[in-house]
Amino acid sequence: MANVQYYDVILKPVVTEKSMELMGEKKYTFLVHPEANKSQIKEAVEKMFEGTKVAKVNTMNCEGKKKRVRGTMQFGMTAKTKKAVVQLTEDSADIEIFEGL
Repeated sequence: MANVQYYDVILKPVVTEKSMELMGEKKYTFLVHPEANKSQIKEAVEKMFEGTKVAKVNTMNCEGKKKRVRGTMQFGMTAKTKKAVVQLTEDSADIEIFEGL
């Protein structure tokens, strides 16, 4: 992964029922760059959100889904994605983008 800055690593937050429940345990879910590794994700979260300290990062690669194209029997694929679940330490500040949800 050549020349990717920390602000290119985190693409967007994942807002689902399961991810909202995990926020009570200080676990936040993000869609990240497919080639980012755990240390880059940890560095990006700590730099983007002040006062946060990351304890652990879990990642998962999600394969693309098969979709029908143009109503015929032709099939295409959606893009592959990568999700990261970031566990913050107990003395860490919360991430503010999730506060109003």
